[in-house]
Amino acid sequence: MAVSDEQIAFVRDLFRELSAISTRKMFGGLGIYSEGVIFAIIGPEETLLIKARGQLAEDLAAEGCEQWSYDGKSGKPSVMPYWSLPDAALDDPDEACAWARRSLAECA
Repeated sequence: MAVSDEQIAFVRDLFRELSAISTRKMFGGLGIYSEGVIFAIIGPEETLLIKARGQLAEDLAAEGCEQWSYDGKSGKPSVMPYWSLPDAALDDPDEACAWARRSLAECA
């Protein structure tokens, strides 16, 4: 998977309310940063995923969001601290930025 210019433009538009948004292509995906702190990625299957642990992860799970996991080399699942966003947030920059601010507060 290669991240397209359109996907990068979408991410920049979705998170436009956050300060100093930057992106970096990596491992076939995209790291998404605010003021140099990674808070989201475009990962496998071109899914936008937000970094979350603790209460934020619980709140995302309650919204029906899914945590990223993959089968490791040993065949055992590896779980990553990244979650899908609620569908409504993908169409609403205000909601997307509210989730992102919570992620950034947790990452700080």
